[in-house]
Amino acid sequence: MSVSAAAALIEAGAPLAIAGRAEALAGLPRGCWIGGTTPYLMTESGGCIIGADQLFVTDFSHLGTVRVNRYDQDNLQQITAEAPHNGFALTIIPFHSSCHKRFAQEAGSYPQAYLRPAIGWIAGFDLNDQGAQAQVFDGITGRSYTDRAVVLHIQLPEDFTPVINMINLFERDGGQTFHFDDVSFSPSHVVVDGVRLPFADYIRSRGMGHGRLPMVGGYAGAHTNVSLRSVHGNNVELYAPVFPDVEYGFARPVSDYAAEFRKRFESGPRESVAWSCNCILNFLYGELEGKALGSCAGPVTFGEIAHGLLNQTLVEVQVI
Repeated sequence: MSVSAAAALIEAGAPLAIAGRAEALAGLPRGCWIGGTTPYLMTESGGCIIGADQLFVTDFSHLGTVRVNRYDQDNLQQITAEAPHNGFALTIIPFHSSCHKRFAQEAGSYPQAYLRPAIGWIAGFDLNDQGAQAQVFDGITGRSYTDRAVVLHIQLPEDFTPVINMINLFERDGGQTFHFDDVSFSPSHVVVDGVRLPFADYIRSRGMGHGRLPMVGGYAGAHTNVSLRSVHGNNVELYAPVFPDVEYGFARPVSDYAAEFRKRFESGPRESVAWSCNCILNFLYGELEGKALGSCAGPVTFGEIAHGLLNQTLVEVQVI
């Protein structure tokens, strides 16, 4: 919607989560809302890149009681500790911030992490803007931050339940599996068949230096992606950390992202979806600009949050 339409909703008292460019978010009035920067969206008519005259707005007025909170890197555990007993914590964190890294490494150990879930996204920026920095916005104070988490704590009525869906198109390619010694966004070595190898060399030996295919790890029976950010010389940077107690394998290619997402959506009802987001890497590598995924709409993000940090995954909340 337009910036003026979003402002009118805020002034009417609606509790909102808003995505858009920083200059559009900065011009909004104070109220019960949180925001994060990204110009990339999925809409019902297809993926798009918006300017500063538009925003993507999710209105939670119909869901229950909503509170705005913000947290620095040293009290991120309060996101779930202070979450309602029947609801969820819609969370936005700036990309490549201390909060981003701390949350990614520690979220699984937060109080009530799997009973009072944190759901949300990592704010980003226009990839064509050199030096741009991700920001989040606290509508109550009107302030923006580059290193805090902003949260809508959403308390649902007792007869409703939040259901978190994580739609991951990727499966392991059936090749070698491997693991790591430490929790890290930039591991230097990998252990393959009991042999410790330079990770950058191993990536290149597997032909994965292009970074389009994530590593797929097994977490308590669920497949979770860790995507490659860059491979330069002996240095590897990841979009999420690896963990030492997890076995990983590289993913097999996906031929048609949009068709695969639509296929997954056909298996269940869509009218109960209250919020969703999708990954910037799916947007880019799946060439989703202009391609519709059905009724799925929301920000395109630099990381997805569903209990912990995810990569190359579509996340949605259904309220049933």
